[in-house]
Order: sequence, then structure tokens, then C-alpha cells
Amino acid sequence: MPSEKQLREFGHQIWSLASKLMSREGTCEAYRQIILNEQPELQQGAFLMAHIVRGPSVEEISGVWDALDRYDMTKIRIDTEDPVCDIVGTGAEALKTAHCFTPAAFIASACGLRVAKKGTKLLISVSDASDILEILGIDLGLPLSHAKKCLEKHGICYLPEEAFFKSGWIRLRRDMCFTSVFDIIGPLTRPCEQTDTIVIGAYAPDICDQMITVLMEIGISSAISPFGMAEGEDEDKGMDKFSLSGPTRVVELKNDSIRYYEVTPEDFGLRTAPFSKIAGSNSAQENARRISDVLEGQYDTPDADFFCMNAAAALYISGMAESYAGGMEKAKQALADGKALEKLEKLREFQGTGG
Repeated sequence: MPSEKQLREFGHQIWSLASKLMSREGTCEAYRQIILNEQPELQQGAFLMAHIVRGPSVEEISGVWDALDRYDMTKIRIDTEDPVCDIVGTGAEALKTAHCFTPAAFIASACGLRVAKKGTKLLISVSDASDILEILGIDLGLPLSHAKKCLEKHGICYLPEEAFFKSGWIRLRRDMCFTSVFDIIGPLTRPCEQTDTIVIGAYAPDICDQMITVLMEIGISSAISPFGMAEGEDEDKGMDKFSLSGPTRVVELKNDSIRYYEVTPEDFGLRTAPFSKIAGSNSAQENARRISDVLEGQYDTPDADFFCMNAAAALYISGMAESYAGGMEKAKQALADGKALEKLEKLREFQGTGG
């Protein structure tokens, strides 16, 4: 139990949150106490709600990231000088799509990019990466050493949130089953120490900006954050990925500078498809089946184009393609050659239920 002095100091922070920003170091210390469960639950809940209602600054989000990175994470490290990329989204999107970033990770890896894909189980959606991969034969309970070996040998691994977070953030996330700015913390984490490049989709345009600024603050060298839209839908409704159904707003970090622009499917060499063609299914099983269908041979479909364009973005931001169109060509070829399916098979071999 905390001392009376510690309780009063933490209570003072709660009181001052409405009108005073915290430093990065101060935020880290406050969240250290929450993550390690050093404060009573009532104090923790009051602090979190006050912070959510006021809205954290970029410096404060960086402080939360520091607390997770230092006190609540188990990490892997591999022997490589190659770039390592993550492909992830915030979820909580208004336009629910087919599950995209997991197959995009297989495709990007099939093009030669090392991908340390992280993810979690569903909380407020039909399915998330862990749900999909569990259906596809991945054992989420294996030690992270299996993921490390797969990444070293085959350039792909899956890092489930439940494996790399020790306990604190998992507890908080499950208690807060609603959308808040803290949904961006999980996608910002770096369970593979060498991850230096990331595609990180967001459920709103301002969140794209905020996440890229935080990534710059914590030392990521290259990152890209898409907010995809669909023709015929309101502009504030979108998806946390590059869209095959309309323009995508992009915030890009490269060479210590941030730029903003829009891309369309035509920039990838594709035609725009109706949103209904990439809309999400009603079950995790159906979303997993759609991924299997594409990897196993249904290459000329809207789903295949959707998966490949998001893989192409990873190739572009990692420097393995000079343009989105160039990345798309590589992604489509790797898919057609069966190399993306091989990556899933290698993942099953090292991280599967039969491994």
C-alpha cells in the first residue's frame, strides 16, 4: 500500500490535471505507479478519467510510452542490421474493413522486408490480429523466443500483446472497453527493439498527426500513418489503413521531417473499388477465410488489392520501393509467386499450435 504522502501527492496530480500539463518524466512516473498497481483502483480510475477528459499532450503520450517501455514490456532483440518494420492500426474505425494488416505483413515480408508484427485480441471489434492468427493456426501462448527465431530465420514474426506486456497495461486496457486517445498507446509500442519503421493507421486524421509526432519524439526513423476514406461516405468516417475505396490522408515521417498529403488507389496503379468489396465480415472465422483465400490463389480480387496496397506502403516507407506504385508491383508479384503463403507457413512452423 502507498504511504499517506504518496496518496496525497498522486491525488494532487489528479486535481491539477484539468489545468496543468505534465512533463514527459512526470507522466512516466504517474503511469509507472498505475501500471505497477501502486495506487488504489479508485485513484487510478480518477487519474485516467481526468487525463482522458482533458486530453493528453504529445509530451504526455510520450511519457506513457516511456512507462510501458521501461516497466511493463518484455522485448526481443535479433542479430540484424536490416530495417525491421511493424504494420499496425489503432482499430476503432468508423468504416469496418476486412482484416488487412496481417496479410499485408506476410506480403511485405515476402518481398524481403523484415516484419515484426504486433497485435492483440478483440475488445470492441469483430476480430483483431490475434483472433485471426489463432484461427490460422498460431499459438498465442508460446514464449517470445519462438517469435525471435522466426524473425531471425524467415523475416516474419507475430508478437501478441498478451505475451510482451507483463500485466499492467493489459489490465487497464480491459477495464477501459471504450475508445479513447489511449487506444494509440498499444500500436506505438516497440516489443522488437530493432523496429525502426512503422505503418500505423489511425481512426481519425488528428490521431495520425499525433501518433507520428510521438513516434518522432521517441526516436522512430521512418513512419507513415494513413486515414482511409470511401467514396459516398462522410469525410470524417474512415478506416485505419490505406483505402481501396477512396482517397487516403497520409502523415509521413522521414529524415526528421513530417509531411502531409493524400493518395488514391490510382497512385498504387489500382482502380477504386466500392467499399462493399472490402467491408469487414461478421465473424473472425470469415475474416480469416478471406485472408486464406487470397494467400492461396485468389490474387485478382479487391481483397488482394487491398492487402497488397498496404504492404506496398510498408515497402515504400522502409525504402524498399521508390513509390507506392513500385511497392505495389513487388507486392503483387510476391503474392502471385506464393511467397506470402510461404511466410504464413513458416510462422505456423515456428509459432504454430503444432510447433
